[in-house]
Amino acid sequence: MQKFIINGGRRLRGELALQGSKNSSLPIMAAALLCRGECTLHSCPRLTDVYAASRILNCVGCRCSFSDNTAVINAETVDRTQVSEELMREMRSSIIFMGAMLGRAGECVVSVPGGCELGPRPIDMHLAALRKMSVEIRESGGSIICRAVCGRAKGAKISLAFPSVGATENIILCAATAEGETVINNAAREPEICDLCGFLRACGADIKGDGESRIIIRGKQQLHGCEYTIMPDRIVGATYLSMVAAAKGELILTNACVQEMEPFLSVLEQTGCSVYTSENRIYLRSGTRLRAVKERIRTMPHPGFPTDAQAVLMAALSLADGTSIFEENIFDCRYRHTDALVKMGADIEVLGKVAVVKGVSSLCGANVAATDLRGGAAMVIAGLCAEGTSVITRICHIDRGYENMEEAVRLLGGDMRRV
Repeated sequence: MQKFIINGGRRLRGELALQGSKNSSLPIMAAALLCRGECTLHSCPRLTDVYAASRILNCVGCRCSFSDNTAVINAETVDRTQVSEELMREMRSSIIFMGAMLGRAGECVVSVPGGCELGPRPIDMHLAALRKMSVEIRESGGSIICRAVCGRAKGAKISLAFPSVGATENIILCAATAEGETVINNAAREPEICDLCGFLRACGADIKGDGESRIIIRGKQQLHGCEYTIMPDRIVGATYLSMVAAAKGELILTNACVQEMEPFLSVLEQTGCSVYTSENRIYLRSGTRLRAVKERIRTMPHPGFPTDAQAVLMAALSLADGTSIFEENIFDCRYRHTDALVKMGADIEVLGKVAVVKGVSSLCGANVAATDLRGGAAMVIAGLCAEGTSVITRICHIDRGYENMEEAVRLLGGDMRRV
């Protein structure tokens, strides 16, 4: 099993180009199932989750190839509608293939997805929405068996109890080729939802309102292939900015989605870092110890502070001057990384959904295991700022969302290697 070995204490500085977004790539790859013809996706990140999505596409009969950050998907001959439990359990977001398969074939057999253990992530909202679209759903032996009553889903008015990203994506994917009009109220507003809709429009879909709380989709009989460029990954951007801020360094982040990262950047600026932005570049300078953030950092659906950035900013603020308070409002088990940070010398107390982070003057290297994708990234940040050597195991979690993180760290002058 591979691991990262980090020798901490080096000041980080340099320039990085932001990779394509994982959270855009996966639903867009699923959306390619709806298209007759070839889709070419540029800026597709080299991640284990992307490779897992490729295997699912090949499993149902697509021809999917991946090279030089470009995925080429031809869904002309989809001949299977069942995705094996083994493939479904490779990543959390595999459930989006349910909506895509229903949109393409009117039926599918999937299972409950796997991936990071972030506590319950129920799919009841997905199933309830699809049932409103005239899809019969039953469960048998761990499988979810779905079939559109008339062979094609029907448009419906759907009001979500919570602006779930996954449920919004599944509804959009099913509705793009459904009969009639679908209206989603209280839809997720994340930038990755807009990216998915942008791709579908390039394939001929009729979608309006993405980025707002009400999305309207008028189903088309058929979509065509297209060439599309995936948006940059705002959470990877937040990770490297937190890393360099904690290491008292300088970073030029290119290919950045500045507007989409504003909810994170506005909090980061409160730590005393100098942050300058242009159209697609972010410059950060952090020459002194960070200041604690005075206001409570509450994770919320977009445009609030992103839950995926909570762990990496917490790692940076564990070295800040003063006390910062986090409130996690999206996932029940998103503080699992705190035990590792405490082992490295951080002063963090978790009280339900609140984490109180009292900044310390230094951290020390330790042997820790990545608990999940963003928690693992937080451990890397702590290790790079710590005195001595850190060993991080279970880095398969980190590889789900970061392209060769050790190479990026070395480009910035850090001492981190994979063994």
